[in-house]
Amino acid sequence: MLGVVRQKMLGQSLPKIRPAVSVLRSYSSAAKQMTVRDALNSALDEEMSADPKVFLMGEEVGEYQGAYKISKGLLEKYGPERVRDTPITEAGFAGIGVGAAYYGLKPVVEFMTFNFSMQAIDHIINSAAKSNYMSAGQMSVPIVFRGPNGAAAGVGAQHSQCYAAWYASCPGLKVLTPYSSEDARGLLKAAIRDPDPVVFLENELLYGESFPVSDEVLDSSFCLPIGKAKIERVGRDVTITAFSRMVGHALKAAEILEKDGIDAEVINLRSIRPLDRSTINASVRKTNRLVTVEEGFPQHGVGAEICASVVEESFAYLDAPVERIAGADIPMPYAANLERLAVPQVEDIVRAAKRACYRSVPLAAAA
Repeated sequence: MLGVVRQKMLGQSLPKIRPAVSVLRSYSSAAKQMTVRDALNSALDEEMSADPKVFLMGEEVGEYQGAYKISKGLLEKYGPERVRDTPITEAGFAGIGVGAAYYGLKPVVEFMTFNFSMQAIDHIINSAAKSNYMSAGQMSVPIVFRGPNGAAAGVGAQHSQCYAAWYASCPGLKVLTPYSSEDARGLLKAAIRDPDPVVFLENELLYGESFPVSDEVLDSSFCLPIGKAKIERVGRDVTITAFSRMVGHALKAAEILEKDGIDAEVINLRSIRPLDRSTINASVRKTNRLVTVEEGFPQHGVGAEICASVVEESFAYLDAPVERIAGADIPMPYAANLERLAVPQVEDIVRAAKRACYRSVPLAAAA
């Protein structure tokens, strides 16, 4: 309630932030189910069909139909000129992709995992991201770098990193993080159509998950705006921001919190760069509390950027310290029991929300 009092006292001293109307759309009218894998596959298929400049390249995308079967059926339909298998050389085929984008084509470069994108990071950052600025706007780079990102299961420290904060810190890139099938279809289409380089961070553990999709989502013209978050669940007591797989964790946490009388609002960020600061701040100004959730390392993370934005724009509305939930600040353990402890779990989000709402005893007091 203190936040409401502050709001009335400050009156016009803080600019009003209006959330985008589109983020309030839900899955309520949807009747059909689609896996994230099929959503990505159909988006690729439709964009390749609509624009002959679009082509796919990467390791095992053709004959093997993709390491995760995202490109299933595309080689047969479009041929080896537009679905190109590459050697195991990320720096090589990422560079070729950037060169093709310079020429006016629209390459979609698949990394078998974004951990391997570090082999190609010079082309992503120095060639793709900076060329438009360094050419004074004369050269656009319409390229998409896509593939699984973040922790999977039992693949160790070198294959379990989240690159959202890494790439989102670089001007010139757009960074998208789909959660649902609607996100996957709409955001991948937007990424392919965009004139700028896009880093498209999927999650391996979500590929086989099914989500409801409406006829609108299944329409070939469907496309989501880049830079707009979606309010997955409307609430009044605490705001929870999340992206990719952590959106599902946040929604499960919200269901548990509801049983304790805490009404959580869950925001699916969808886009990390640009970040929808307006929707986040509008929500915090309503709930007066914030919990950020991400799989990546806590230091210099996405949650830290969101926290900074809220402190700068909506500090006077906060009734509690911001809670940040992130992966452990260590290389990912290989042992399954330790791996679980290193990745945010639903119960971590529940505890953080309760702390923000002063529904739990602080650790210092308990000691």
